[in-house]
Parts: sequence; C-alpha cells; structure tokens
Amino acid sequence: MTARGFIPGKAPSVRPRSPVLHRGRAPGALLPVVWLLVLLMPVARATRAPPPPADLSQRAGFDQRLGAEVPMDARFVDADGAPVDLRTLAEGKPLLLALGYYRCPNLCDVVLNGMAHTLGGLDLRPGRDFAVAFVGIDPAETPADARHAQAMLAHRHPDAHVPRWHFLTGEPAAIGALARAIGFRYFYDERLHQYAHAAGLVVVTPDGKVAQYFFGVSWPPASLRLALVNASHGGLGSLVDRLVLLCCGYDPTTGRYSLAIGRTMQVLGVAFVLALAGGWLWLRRRRRA
Repeated sequence: MTARGFIPGKAPSVRPRSPVLHRGRAPGALLPVVWLLVLLMPVARATRAPPPPADLSQRAGFDQRLGAEVPMDARFVDADGAPVDLRTLAEGKPLLLALGYYRCPNLCDVVLNGMAHTLGGLDLRPGRDFAVAFVGIDPAETPADARHAQAMLAHRHPDAHVPRWHFLTGEPAAIGALARAIGFRYFYDERLHQYAHAAGLVVVTPDGKVAQYFFGVSWPPASLRLALVNASHGGLGSLVDRLVLLCCGYDPTTGRYSLAIGRTMQVLGVAFVLALAGGWLWLRRRRRA
C-alpha cells in the first residue's frame, strides 16, 4: 500500500520558500528605513516647540485687591472709534469689568460667552442697572476688532443685551494702569505668539473701587446679581436682597454666596429684641386703654 500523492522512486516535491519571507533578508530590507529615521531625528528635535516657561503661573493670574481704586478716568476707544473713559460709560452705576483680547484663539471667546449666558439670566439689565465693559489688552487691536467681537456675541446671545455692552481698545499706558489696579497679570508668550492671561470678572462700585471678583469662565447668575446689588450701595435690589446680603458671605473660591452663621445670628438677635420691644409696647398700651 502506498500513501496518497507518493510515487515510488521519486522524492516528494518541496515548495520553495518565498525570498520575501526569508528571515535572512529582513535586516537588509529594513536597513534603509532605519537610516532614514536616524537622519530625521535631528529635524524632529529642531521643530519641536520649547517647553513653556516655568513661572507661567506666577506671570499670569489674578490678585485680589478688594477696595482698590480703579483708574476710572483712563482713556480708551469704544467699538465706534470714539474716545471714552470708564467713569463716563458707567454713568454712576456699578461696572462689570473683564479683560482679554479680541483675537484670542482660546480663552476670551469662552469668557465672553460665559458673560452673555450669565447676564441673560439676570433680571437686572446692562445699560439700565449697571454697565459692562470688555477691555482689550492687546494695544495692536482696533475698534474694528471690537465691533466684530460684539456683533458675533450679539448674534449668539440675543437675550444678553450685548449691544449695550462696551467693547474697548486702548494704549499700553491705559491698559497697564487698569490691569495693575485690579490685579490682572498677563504677558505676551513669544513661544505661542499669544497673550497668557487669567479669566474672570471684576465688579466695580460707582465710585470706582473694586468690590468683588468672579474667577473662571462660568458664574451663577444669582451670585452675580447679589454682587451688583451690593456694589450699588443701595441703588439696586430690594429689602429682601439686603437681608440676604446681611446673612450671606461671598466665597471667591467657589463664586457663590453662602450662609454666614455669625451674621445670621446677629440679624436674628436684633429681630428678636425688636419683637420683644414691640410686644412690650403693645401690652403697655392695652393696659392703659
């Protein structure tokens, strides 16, 4: 008996191996690729961006300067190209202030949209109850840049009354004086070809003093409303708002007003004393009658 496919007297046929799959040929085939990678390594290193500065967090940020005097008479230019100062545009109302620049590729657009989203949820109105100003920190920007940013934001947020906001540009001296007064630190990053800066809002009183800070890019409308009422020195809000401000304290780390136990106890104590005095007077009048 013979096995299938086996012919006596002939050696079994063996299929030759493909030279491509032969292990002895692999190093020689890959050698040009390896040399190409070695030659390209210096080029890749040369085009890689340098590391960011180690003191980035120290050069850009916000320093809280509550009660600091804001240069309200510093001269800027509005979106129409007209000269204006902060005192004139505030018109004796609280001022909501933000700094950034109009050609910012990242952060400033988020800040502006966050402002519009928050202000759209307030019952207070820009221009009527308070003023809003966004000041560009890049002196190379023009009123045309400010108009473009305002138009885009107004189109996205029709309920935020963006046409009543003030979009300003200015000279380095005015920008620097305002930034130093409110503790806004920024610098131009030559590595990225853009400004590095903080994000947040500053509430300014009608007489030009820093009243409140809101850090980040999103803020609760209720907290911002209370800050504007508090900064108005009685010009805005109701009796309920004032009672809430008496019982609450602002936490800048969270951007919210929280219940202050000490203030609450003081208010309740005064209310209790007034109630006792009122009851005593009522009883005394009844006895006389």
